Amino acid sequence: MTPQLHLGSNTPGGELPKGQGGGSAPSPSANPSYAELCVTSNFTFLTGASHPEELVTRAAELGLAAIAITDRNSLAGVVRAYSALKELARMQTEAAADGPKIRSQQVTDHSSRQTVPHFSGDTDAPTLPNAALPKLIAGARLVLTDSPVEWLALPTDLPAWSRLTRLLSIGKRRAPKGECHLQRADLLEWGQGMILIALPPDPLEQSKPTRADLLAVVRRFPGQCFLGAAPRYDGRDQARLDRLALLAQGANLPMVAVGDVLMHRSARRPLADVLTCLRLGCTIDNIGTQRLANGERRLKSGAEMARLFHRHPAALRRTVEIADRCAFRLNDLRYQYPDEAQ
Repeated sequence: MTPQLHLGSNTPGGELPKGQGGGSAPSPSANPSYAELCVTSNFTFLTGASHPEELVTRAAELGLAAIAITDRNSLAGVVRAYSALKELARMQTEAAADGPKIRSQQVTDHSSRQTVPHFSGDTDAPTLPNAALPKLIAGARLVLTDSPVEWLALPTDLPAWSRLTRLLSIGKRRAPKGECHLQRADLLEWGQGMILIALPPDPLEQSKPTRADLLAVVRRFPGQCFLGAAPRYDGRDQARLDRLALLAQGANLPMVAVGDVLMHRSARRPLADVLTCLRLGCTIDNIGTQRLANGERRLKSGAEMARLFHRHPAALRRTVEIADRCAFRLNDLRYQYPDEAQ
């Protein structure tokens, strides 16, 4: 049977069994607007457990306002996400014009340059809300060699995109092949025009002080910086979020909600654990505390995130405000011939 694209009401909700995920799924009318700004795809080697195509498709199913692909010191996953989103837009347009039967189910797999079915086998075509598809935000997760704080860098315009690509090129040139060595001074030099979201170490664990690292960047880029708060689903999230809120207040950083996503659905948790074993050089039997405690590092709906951040509602609203500020789109890029660049 040929899979069909389904348009209509969307009912986003959790994937944990009832009683483990915070209650029943919210109704569509109760689904607040939310943009996921911290997503790791499988282009972060041996870390992300989902393809960019799967992530943007799931974001559309959940009715998210936007999704940012932010791989570790890399922009590699963004192009695949952009291609998938264009394909979803085409399918949505055809479904609206021709009814539920899609004229073509063939798309190009850009990794193999072959035309393959986008939805095949036992996988159904996505059920998309009859609304706008999520906005794609291009970005990167900057991991610095001289600071425990990581930064999500989201360019707001074309010049900022150019600076981000230059920054990553600098880090890759000074490092062995396959690595990228960036320092805080590099971020301070090239971070103009980007939304910068700090991801500090877990405040409930013993770690190096991070306030000085935050203040150096905040003072350099006033109005561009935020503090990302991600739940860890270990029973201590309310204390963790409250502690992050205090850190944000002390550093004069608005707090913003992030999911720190590794997979599009919780079913990818076993794969994520296998990737961790390969990365650390251990077996699944002795992975220990590096194993994911649950499958919650997945994309979530606005309603789920609102439940998690019910004591910090402004952190949820800021996700959409940040997404609105990120005006850069990949289709803004144009090839410049040498004589045009002069």
